[in-house]
Amino acid sequence: MNLNRLRRSVIVLLSDLNWFWRRVHRLHFRGGRSPIRLSALFAIVLLVSVSGCRAISNWLTPTPVEPWLTAKELAVIVNLEDPLSVEIAEYYLKQRNIPANNLISVRFPPDRVELSLDEFQQLKQRIDAQLPNYVQALALTWAAPYRVGCMSITAAFTFGFDPSFCATGCQETKRNPYFNSQSQHPYTDLKVRPTMAIAATNFEQAKALIDRGVSSGGTFPIGTAYLVETNDRDRGVRAAIYAQVVKYLSDQFKIQVVRTNMLEGKADVMFYFTGIAQVQKLETNQFLPGAIADHLTSLGGMLTDSPQMSSLRWLEAGATGSYGTVVEPCNFPQKFPHPGIAMYHYLRGETLIEAYWKSVAWPGQGIFVGEPLARPFSSLQSRSVAAPASAY
Repeated sequence: MNLNRLRRSVIVLLSDLNWFWRRVHRLHFRGGRSPIRLSALFAIVLLVSVSGCRAISNWLTPTPVEPWLTAKELAVIVNLEDPLSVEIAEYYLKQRNIPANNLISVRFPPDRVELSLDEFQQLKQRIDAQLPNYVQALALTWAAPYRVGCMSITAAFTFGFDPSFCATGCQETKRNPYFNSQSQHPYTDLKVRPTMAIAATNFEQAKALIDRGVSSGGTFPIGTAYLVETNDRDRGVRAAIYAQVVKYLSDQFKIQVVRTNMLEGKADVMFYFTGIAQVQKLETNQFLPGAIADHLTSLGGMLTDSPQMSSLRWLEAGATGSYGTVVEPCNFPQKFPHPGIAMYHYLRGETLIEAYWKSVAWPGQGIFVGEPLARPFSSLQSRSVAAPASAY
């Protein structure tokens, strides 16, 4: 018998019982079972498991080895000409224990919203030459520049610049091969490195974002997913899939479909998906660590100069991840996160960057911002969650 494997399996059992207890607590102990009786039952199970470890070693399943993105597999890109980028990168490496070899330094003037194609291609060539094959994803450490021509900068670093990920007018764009994928190693499997920007306009905001992501790990928050249906019919196209999300995921997490232009005074926001140009009353809500929030509108991804609401406002309000488009995408829902797919992958224990990137079918024009390694629903193994029906 391998005692190390057995020890890990017992830890998994503890983690899963902790998750189950939270589920029972949220369901208010339906069926007449009291908290005392349930906790006593769990205690007995644990005692029997530990004392009889040799007898049960046959059915304790070994834990898969890290079935999610880890700090070792994330490279951090820093712009040495941007003092804020340097400060963010240094703090992030320390907080996430990212190996120093995973820090890739570049230089370019920071005070602009767009990198030229020539500049970007030179940067990417230098970065790619320094990346070991085990690196599966990238974290940028700036809010601007946020685009490369017609592509967002996170999409450009993920796929390389490719005009088929762009569109002139209201057209479809190239599909994301990582969309709703079960891949745990996107570069190994698909030759793409999903990229997210740890974006902020000052260090205090960046530090708060990173701290939220780190503190969210393994908390299994008991919050609510708010699927908001506004009176903006053009931007509210995702409301058509809300019923599907409720059908497949309401037994895994509390979901509320709300018909309003804004949430106000909510203290348990874990997911907030809406469609409107400006989201009011953000400051009145409490976002739980690890929360995902975004609004479907044309230019939320213009992080520093949007005529609409910048996606950075979500992070400043307390969300840990958000998304927005950097050029006019038209209101194709495929160009924005699918709420059900994002929730599905997040709830089963994947990191923010994995779950969010897997939720956008056509991501070429959209920028992902947040703390990439946030993983509030983590355990030592991937959790079983019912998948939504095939989308898009």
